[in-house]
Amino acid sequence: MTLGVLAVLGMVFTMFAGFWTDWLWYRSVDYSSVFTTTLSTKIGLFVVFGLLMAVSVGFNIWLAHRLRPPLSAMSMEQQNLDRYRMGIAPYKKWLLLGITALVGLIAGASASSQWRTWLMWVNGVSFGQKDPQFNLDVSFYAFDLPWYRFLLGFGFAAAILGLIAAALTHYLYGGLRITSPGARATAAATGHLSVLLGIFVALKAIAYWLDRYGLAVKSSDFKATDSWTGLRYVDANAYLPAKTILFCIAVICALLFFATLWRRTWQLPVIGFGLMVLSAILIGGLYPAIVQKFQVQPNEQAKEAPYVEKNLAATREAYGIDDSQVTEYPGVAETKDQAKLRDDVASAASIRIMDPNIVSPTFQQLQQIRNYYAFPTNLDVDRYAKDGKEQDTVIGLRELNYAGIPKRNWINDHFRYTHGYGVVAAEGTSADAGGRPAFTESDLPSKGDLGTYEQRVYYGERTTTYSIVGGPQKEIDYSDDSGEKTYSYKGDSGVNLDNPMNRAAYAVAFGEPQILYSGAIGEGSRILYNRTPKERVEAIAPWLTIDGDAYPAVIDGRIQWIVDAYTTTNGYPYASRTTLGDTTADSLTATNDQRAVVAQQNQVNYIRNSVKATVDAYSGEVKLYQWDTQDPVLKTWMKAFPDTVEPRSEISRDLMDHLRYPQDLFKVQRELLTRYHVKDANTFLSGSEVWQVPDDPTNKTGETVPPYYLSMKMPDQDEQVFSLTTTFTPNGRDNLSAFMAVNADPGTGDYGKIRILKLPTSTTVSGPKQVQSQFNSQQDIAETIRLLRGGDSEVEYGNLLTVPLDGGLLYVEPVYVRGGGLKYPLLRKVLVTYGGQTAFEDTLEQALDKVFGGEGTPVEPPADEGEDEGTDEGTTPPPSTQQPSTVQEALNDAQKAFEAGQEALKNNDWEAYGRAQEDLEDALRRAEEAQTGGAGGARSSPSASPGSNS
Repeated sequence: MTLGVLAVLGMVFTMFAGFWTDWLWYRSVDYSSVFTTTLSTKIGLFVVFGLLMAVSVGFNIWLAHRLRPPLSAMSMEQQNLDRYRMGIAPYKKWLLLGITALVGLIAGASASSQWRTWLMWVNGVSFGQKDPQFNLDVSFYAFDLPWYRFLLGFGFAAAILGLIAAALTHYLYGGLRITSPGARATAAATGHLSVLLGIFVALKAIAYWLDRYGLAVKSSDFKATDSWTGLRYVDANAYLPAKTILFCIAVICALLFFATLWRRTWQLPVIGFGLMVLSAILIGGLYPAIVQKFQVQPNEQAKEAPYVEKNLAATREAYGIDDSQVTEYPGVAETKDQAKLRDDVASAASIRIMDPNIVSPTFQQLQQIRNYYAFPTNLDVDRYAKDGKEQDTVIGLRELNYAGIPKRNWINDHFRYTHGYGVVAAEGTSADAGGRPAFTESDLPSKGDLGTYEQRVYYGERTTTYSIVGGPQKEIDYSDDSGEKTYSYKGDSGVNLDNPMNRAAYAVAFGEPQILYSGAIGEGSRILYNRTPKERVEAIAPWLTIDGDAYPAVIDGRIQWIVDAYTTTNGYPYASRTTLGDTTADSLTATNDQRAVVAQQNQVNYIRNSVKATVDAYSGEVKLYQWDTQDPVLKTWMKAFPDTVEPRSEISRDLMDHLRYPQDLFKVQRELLTRYHVKDANTFLSGSEVWQVPDDPTNKTGETVPPYYLSMKMPDQDEQVFSLTTTFTPNGRDNLSAFMAVNADPGTGDYGKIRILKLPTSTTVSGPKQVQSQFNSQQDIAETIRLLRGGDSEVEYGNLLTVPLDGGLLYVEPVYVRGGGLKYPLLRKVLVTYGGQTAFEDTLEQALDKVFGGEGTPVEPPADEGEDEGTDEGTTPPPSTQQPSTVQEALNDAQKAFEAGQEALKNNDWEAYGRAQEDLEDALRRAEEAQTGGAGGARSSPSASPGSNS
């Protein structure tokens, strides 16, 4: 008995610990109203619907027992049942309570999971837009219809469970007989069961009626678009009238079942039910198939066009792409003035050669300082002013790396090593002479252009475990030449552990008994957990979908994580659906699951970037700001959770300077724009203008290319704007079909404006995969890359950036090398191509000079395109057929210089390494001069054009 009581108490306290720690955490972040609103809603739904189900089933069991016949027929069947009746007789009340409690608990638990549906229904606000078929506000489909469907499903469950319970009770007590002679059912049983069947059929009638509206948000396959949402011709002209007819038949059938209370015969209701089933097959299935076969298919384009137009308009509105601007773009340079083009490059874009997805190991090696610090796998791009001019900056935080803690134990892991330290930032558009990032903020403590700010990072992307701070145990702050510095947390974040009950609750919740009795915990001790920015925002606003990429910024003397959040719904009429997990996947999420979107609904057909959130890296303070002031979904949630979202006017100027257009929203929009960039129904139906997002040519994940942040100028813009960009290729091909950019700077007037440059279908412009292939197939480039890969070095291709320039498209790609003993990438070369000219040089400036100085190497389209654009007259055979011996000598010298450099790296001899790099560059230059016939001679490249400068 004692052990049993202790076990029960242990289970009760375990459940209490989970509840209590959740309450303490929400109170610590000043969002206790979220916890209480969510909890009270769940409890309310659990109690109401649990009681309804329990009462429904219990009442039917009681009524069936009450209506039992006074004497059972003396048959073998009833004699066998007498044993069961006698066996349960002493426990009838307990059995009734047990059954009703069980079904009530199950129903209540199911209903409590619908707390979002309930809150959206009871707080829903109008969209101010009506659907084109039923002329109902969109809020009916987004907020009302899901709740009505839940009620309908609950009603069906209650009717079916009540029917089963009543039928079993009637059978047990003789109201229903299977093998006994005479009537198979008593009049009382017939009436009772008929009413339950009538309720079931009446609910089916309601389902038919709601199905009419459900057609506006129904998904189906459609050959031109693969997926379709909303009514098509067959829906409007066959399914819709069929549902109305079936509704009427079901109402009549339900009335026939109710009429058995007086007629005491099932003949008419059974006939009516059979006719309803037959009608459902003929009217609801066969008739629409006939309409599709004989009316739609012979003239599908004309029949479906009006409904396609509704789908086009609704989808573009639901995803915020209705104002996207599509303009024709030639894809080839409009001017032949190379000097002017070279000058225009600087104004066209601030070309970022520091790839944030490549250089994290370089930050790690050069700025880690201590093994217990680390940077994220993918760094971020932001804007910071230098010398009064805003520039793209690659930024990362020096976060805590638990794997690098010298001695792992509970005290070190949770008390001493508690936080990271400082921001490290570098110019995005340049590198130093050794190919390393040009740091603008570095060292430990960090210093540079960002000024003075609180550098301790208690909350970050890598901080996934709890820490106990502020008590008697001192923390390691950082180390410098004078030794190790200690610190004690002075913020008010986390939960106070002074209370023994709190300590006991956390000991149970975290499965760590030492929290209960450790002497390292004392007065002032606080426990910090839920420490990643996305995790904190998701917990505080469980109705938001969180963008996969939280990024840090130094704002008003604090490090703030900025998190983009979305409101979504799956009930926007006529808008096609998308799967967020698939749509937002790219080559970066394939290698870093921390960048995956945190979706409350994976299938959606409406999305808005309605909230901008910040998380203080020191205090963990979370603030939610209303970003989209017109979004009805956000307004609904703000009614449900008042005072949790601050108005947009509270966003400071400093914070506004670092906000940007979110990546996951952009990826969703670009996926939809592969089909929905057209506005003409016939073009949409033909599928001739379908695009695709190309695979990332710089890696082998097979996933799509990620969008890139870049300060650039589109043709209709007067100056550069911080933008998010991507490319499109035709469906099933690799040449370029369009370039897309969105204004990502909220400080400008047309923030969020999507611009698409559509290239002509009559000419072939190389896409990213083809450009990468051209880079790799150039003989001199390939030879240089082979040398760079010598020894144990690795070549890594950075982001392939695309920039519109004077009617053409400029491609730029940095190339990094991990060489010898250096296990981190350094920028070694820059690939540039424009107008058929390509260059592979040590710096971006040199590559641009070569391309626009006429010294670039013309490239030919890849053979797999099946199109031969030809080469200029006067070209010579490949250099491999006439290469002078001096080329081989120069390449041999280059190989020796490279090997000398690797040896210098192993010996950490930086002076020798620098000399070897100079020798390598000199050898490569001599090889190129020898290959082209020497100074003053005409180039003998396989595709050199007449008139090009030598």
